[in-house]
Amino acid sequence: MRVRNWIAVVISTLLLLAAGGIAIVVNRSALNAADAVHRADSTELGTNNATLTGQLQLLSAQELVQVLAEHPLTLAAGAEADRTLLITAAAKSSTFQYGMIMTDLDGGVLNSSRSTGLPSEDNAAWIPMRKQLAAGAQIGFSGVMVVDSIALAAVAVPIVVGGAPAGFLIGLNQVATTSLQKYTVQLSSENHRTDVVDSTGMVAASSVPDLVGGMVDAAIVPQLGGTGTRFLQYKAGTTDMIAIVVAGLPSGYSYVRSQTKSSFDGAVHSRSQTVNITLLAMLLIGVVGISVLGYRTQIQRRRADERFSALFQHAPDIVTVIDRDGRMIFTSPSSAAILGFEAGELAGHSVFDLVHPDDQPTMRERLEVLVTDPTGVLRLQCRVKASTGHYRWFDFTASNQMTNPALTGVVINARDISENRAFQERLAHEAQHDPLTGLPNRRRMQDALSSSLRRDPVAVLFVDLDGFKPVNDTHGHEAGDELLRQVADRLSGCIRAGDVLARVGGDEFVVLMPGVLGPDDVAAMSNRVRHVVEMPFRIAGQHIVIGASVGVHLATPAEDPDAALRAADHAMYEIKRAGGSRASRAPAQRVVETTGRHRARD
Repeated sequence: MRVRNWIAVVISTLLLLAAGGIAIVVNRSALNAADAVHRADSTELGTNNATLTGQLQLLSAQELVQVLAEHPLTLAAGAEADRTLLITAAAKSSTFQYGMIMTDLDGGVLNSSRSTGLPSEDNAAWIPMRKQLAAGAQIGFSGVMVVDSIALAAVAVPIVVGGAPAGFLIGLNQVATTSLQKYTVQLSSENHRTDVVDSTGMVAASSVPDLVGGMVDAAIVPQLGGTGTRFLQYKAGTTDMIAIVVAGLPSGYSYVRSQTKSSFDGAVHSRSQTVNITLLAMLLIGVVGISVLGYRTQIQRRRADERFSALFQHAPDIVTVIDRDGRMIFTSPSSAAILGFEAGELAGHSVFDLVHPDDQPTMRERLEVLVTDPTGVLRLQCRVKASTGHYRWFDFTASNQMTNPALTGVVINARDISENRAFQERLAHEAQHDPLTGLPNRRRMQDALSSSLRRDPVAVLFVDLDGFKPVNDTHGHEAGDELLRQVADRLSGCIRAGDVLARVGGDEFVVLMPGVLGPDDVAAMSNRVRHVVEMPFRIAGQHIVIGASVGVHLATPAEDPDAALRAADHAMYEIKRAGGSRASRAPAQRVVETTGRHRARD
């Protein structure tokens, strides 16, 4: 009997331990889910605050626009009337009391409200603003600049004369006293720190005022480029940190919210620890505790369902259910934000009405196969039309749920990959083109030569510039680069439709003429190449004259491409050793200055 009692006790204990173990596992799952929701909520809050930050920065430019609207400027260098206006406008400004500057289109200062304390024209922090204005932006923002231990930032708007920009009005603000700094201080908390930083990581506004003009943690700086929101975990010394970085504000700045990982996880993990202690206590009171635990688990499950429903409402993917004919039965609310269609607007329409005509045959064929396979899943990429009529690339994952009574259709998860697609296409182009001239590079040229030699003869012209090195030595590499670009433009105008022009080295170009059978066409092309290269080039205000040594090889079909290229290269070097294409002329190269005087060069 005692043995039976002990057995019953042991079995009961084991059952209680098993129940407790299961409950702890369930709690851990709930903790993970809560962690995910907490991160998502924190990221969303950071994004919203960043949006308000960007709006504050844009509003600051309205003062400059108002000054231009009410007071026309003469744009004359050193004009006393303009200077008086700038002094008055700066004194009245709530943002740019530090000073205002008027510059020409090249950034040269025409006038200023102050004579000292201005950032130098070569300060690197001007670069972002100049790039924005050069790209046609109506507002430009500089990075943070420190002048006489004072952290400054600049905002610029174009001064339009006759419908075109004639200069820029620039306002300088002392970042420690701006409305943006005041707003950031309002976001202060004992648990986290809020910063607004420029592209280099320099702090323009902070919830800790003493940090304005300093730098954010080095681990955050690599996350400041591009656009979008990033969740970053890093170490500050020996402390684990978490930062939410929202990059790509209209000003080019970034919003950063950082705090220790322990403070970030504190509330969620503290609650989890309390639950675990409760579960252990429940194990001690037996069946009653198990019942209470079951009830609590049910509540947590319902809350998890509610969280899932809330996340589904704001998911970045579009979820669509279609019938076997392709009619849309259900579309998730995210279609409104991504494609611009109102909720329920697409119900009853065919999914093929939104798919690009070129992609419809493939999608129809694969969906027909999918609906015949009860466990089938397919993935494809296609273009989908938004409410504006423009097409965007989406990655589709479709699964057959015809036998699922809750769905009875094909479930499609669609994710917008337009930016990734464009990035991949740009990378593919850059991998096969010369970044300086935009011409095909050696790899692309060799592919074209191999392809052409499978079926046609190809004339290979190897072009080397005579006298290019003295241009680099005398005028610098920037002049040399400009010369190469102009040579590429001229050679592009020489070749026939179907010919290939590539840059294969520093000053070496290759022309491929597929289908050429005789030397006459090649000779004509060689003459054209030498002629256009020997015509004077205007570089940095000077006329520069060079020549071109052209080596020719007529490659027959099926000839080895590398051998054909080496033969043309060898022919070119034979001409080079003989003195180049301009050996019969003296001097071999000359520079004609804009004044009309002549100076001989090698």
